Amino acid sequence: MKNLNMINSKKYISIKYVIPLLLLVISASCSDRKINFPKTDLSQENLIPKPLNIVSTNSGFALDEFTSIQTPADSQEFTDIGFFLADKINAQTNLNIRVNEESAKTFICIKQSKNKELKSPESYELKITQDSIILNSKTAAGAFRGIQTIRQIIPQISNDTLVKNPIWVIPTGKITDAPQFTYRSSMLDVARHFFSVDDVKKYIDVLSYYKYNTLHLHLSDDQGWRIEIKSWPKLTKIGAKSEVGGESGGFYTQEDFTEIVKYAAARYITIVPEIDMPGHTNAASFSYPFLNGNGKNLEYYEGIEVGFSTFDTRKDSVYNFIDDVIREISSLTPGPYFHIGGDESHVTKKNDYIYFVNRVEKIVQKYGKQMIGWDEVGNADIDTTSISQYWSRNKKNLATAFSKNMKVILSPANKAYLDLKYDTLSKFGLTWAGYIPVDTGYNWSPESYLAKENILGIEAPLWTETVSNIEELEYLAFPRAIGYSELGWTIKENRNWENYKVRLANQKPYLDRMNIKYYPSKLIDWK
Repeated sequence: MKNLNMINSKKYISIKYVIPLLLLVISASCSDRKINFPKTDLSQENLIPKPLNIVSTNSGFALDEFTSIQTPADSQEFTDIGFFLADKINAQTNLNIRVNEESAKTFICIKQSKNKELKSPESYELKITQDSIILNSKTAAGAFRGIQTIRQIIPQISNDTLVKNPIWVIPTGKITDAPQFTYRSSMLDVARHFFSVDDVKKYIDVLSYYKYNTLHLHLSDDQGWRIEIKSWPKLTKIGAKSEVGGESGGFYTQEDFTEIVKYAAARYITIVPEIDMPGHTNAASFSYPFLNGNGKNLEYYEGIEVGFSTFDTRKDSVYNFIDDVIREISSLTPGPYFHIGGDESHVTKKNDYIYFVNRVEKIVQKYGKQMIGWDEVGNADIDTTSISQYWSRNKKNLATAFSKNMKVILSPANKAYLDLKYDTLSKFGLTWAGYIPVDTGYNWSPESYLAKENILGIEAPLWTETVSNIEELEYLAFPRAIGYSELGWTIKENRNWENYKVRLANQKPYLDRMNIKYYPSKLIDWK
């Protein structure tokens, strides 16, 4: 009875764990590892985003010190993923899971598969039996998404109070999974307030856990320029020294930016750089006044109003500058996209705006990138390979993109903006497009905006006018960013608020382990 009292003293252990653990005491043997597993239900695991299909076989796999991760001998990428998973398991459980240890008793096998049913590059299949977990995927990206599912089905507790060697019981069954959208992203505005390399890395870690595959970095705005351009050094010498509220600003050296790109790539996240233009350009024009097209003397800008700045769109020297900027950033960014902004350029004449976007699109293409722009860019004479990011609630811009057969990224401000307040009690955030409580952020259908084949994906932008450190950023991003991961990955038929909010409540141990200062919405019964 002493051990049972120890369990009951741990208030975070629910009663549903007690009977299975008692059965393990009776049936587990450390020497022969014959375990009569209690019934478990894989379909009831708190997975986010919810997989495409789950079949439970009502038994268990014993994760313990005798388990090894196996990877293909001919793939360094798959082996790296195996070590990544081992590190995460060991950090959570204090086990010492080894990679490619042949003398192990049970195995997690990460395999590169030619299974034709795995149609998407990020699709994967998990087969869990009593003695093995087999992860099949065609690509390393698919394998990486699959190991996030493995991480999520490892229990928060073991039977460490009951038997000699701790065992984490993973339910058996089969998961078949694939994302519904190719592009699943958040945007982080580092221009209004600057965030360090370590802050960005932490954000990437959490996004990757929930199967995001893109991080869009808003690198320039009226308040600051945040990336080193070697051919134009005043951009950081002058333009990086301010931010909202008069704080000190900052910037990424090219080495810093490369570090972020590599860190993201190791988690199969693509960095999309954005240089916002022709508006939102005060910091650039203050650094190099020949760029300025609004006819006013410039100074550092520390407010949050928009629409007052513009490049001079008829100067060839402006395009020489833009060419250098896009060339240098593109050389640091292996992903396929370059974001040119293009929003809220209110003082740029319409014909000048169209002329500008047309020329910049060709520069982006010159350096082998696909142009993304906020939905206003669809009004220019751009081709169908460029991408419209819908944010403004201007349905005409959405219709224009559709008429040109452009792919669209959906970021409707009143549904997907992470910088809007949750409710009237929120400490941080804006309200210009209303409030976005956790249920409102989840209960909308990207599929209702356009035909699915026209949707590249969804993105949850986090503008930083009201937040200046990582804790404040996390308050706005989480838990809403977790819900957006499901909107991007999970088909509509598998999404349900009542089911989701239970799974979200059970994310608390992970968020606490990551020291995420999330907003504890009263809509969620946090576990």
